[in-house]
Amino acid sequence: MSLDPPGPARTPRPDAGPSRPILAVIAGAIALTQVPVAAAHETTATGGITSGHGVALALVGIAVLVGSALLKRTGRSSPTLALYGVFVGLSLTVLGTVLFEGLSPDPTYTARSMPFPRAWYQPLALSVGTAVAAGSVLVGRLRWPTRPRYALLGVLMGLWIAYPYLIPGSSDSHPLGYAIVLATPVAVAYVLWTDAGDALRAVLRDRVARRFGLGTAVVLLVFFFGVTGYLSFFPEEGAPHEVTVAVLPTIYQLVTWPTLEIALPHVPLFLAVSPGQLLILGTLSGLIGLNGALIARQWRAEQRAGFTEGTAGSAAVVGTCTCGCCGPLVAKIAGLAAGPAIAAPLYWLFVDPMSPLSALFVVGSLLLFAGSIVYSVSAVRNVDTSVTVSPSD
Repeated sequence: MSLDPPGPARTPRPDAGPSRPILAVIAGAIALTQVPVAAAHETTATGGITSGHGVALALVGIAVLVGSALLKRTGRSSPTLALYGVFVGLSLTVLGTVLFEGLSPDPTYTARSMPFPRAWYQPLALSVGTAVAAGSVLVGRLRWPTRPRYALLGVLMGLWIAYPYLIPGSSDSHPLGYAIVLATPVAVAYVLWTDAGDALRAVLRDRVARRFGLGTAVVLLVFFFGVTGYLSFFPEEGAPHEVTVAVLPTIYQLVTWPTLEIALPHVPLFLAVSPGQLLILGTLSGLIGLNGALIARQWRAEQRAGFTEGTAGSAAVVGTCTCGCCGPLVAKIAGLAAGPAIAAPLYWLFVDPMSPLSALFVVGSLLLFAGSIVYSVSAVRNVDTSVTVSPSD
């Protein structure tokens, strides 16, 4: 996973060894995707793997992740080794979650289970979007009068929520919708570049932090693709057993995008990719990766400064990321655990693409992840005032 350019042979550094767990996780994930192929003729289309296996794998991953963090906190593990353990645990958790989501039955909901009529969506979207935009201007004016970019980003997020009902009848192809989606990653990047650019560049010069952040971003991108149904390693019942490659128009993230769909039933693999999807999911994954890099830098810098318990800021960042990442699974887990009576309202409120609250979830995740980066930069700077981590470590 090294980003360094090729060059003459060098003496291996002490940190080169722990990169093997990353390769092992990747190889294991690829091997698991091939299980249905090897066993499809003997047992079932999934080779005997069930959603329970996904849950068990996710629990093991959580145990590895938490255990690695605790070992670092108590000083029984070096921060670098703990980071590799956290990455392995995160990878196992994501893999188990994707298995659970792909193998669990998809519940169906009828219009009768809606908590309120769909006619309420329009006033709800307009009122929530207006409140977010107006609140951003007010808070920006009072709290950050010298940083108008915060208010502008909030206004953009308010437009995101209200947009589907601002232009009735043609919102799926209106230029304003494309402008909002394209402007979102640009606005987020501008805020980070202005308020955290110097710190992020210093963090990414640390090789271990850079690798950890990049690996985290890739793993979470796979997670988002998996839980949204745009990536699957399990054959769909009734689907034709032939290779399919097609470009179809799909409404995803406000407007219609050309979507490349690839179905390889003999692998098995299904993948759907669109520009809007890559922009938003890539932005979310990138923000989480930067949060991870900041945690890695802070852990390593604390060790150089002689600290072993300064993990409060890291816990806040991890909690923020957990809230944003687990949202897409809430309705399905509730449906399996408590039945459709409880899951249906959650689905119609937060998963239904027409619901303004589903847009609020995307907007809230972007703001939480970006805000946690700006907040975390101060902690990294405080540590860096007393210690400098060599970029070559």
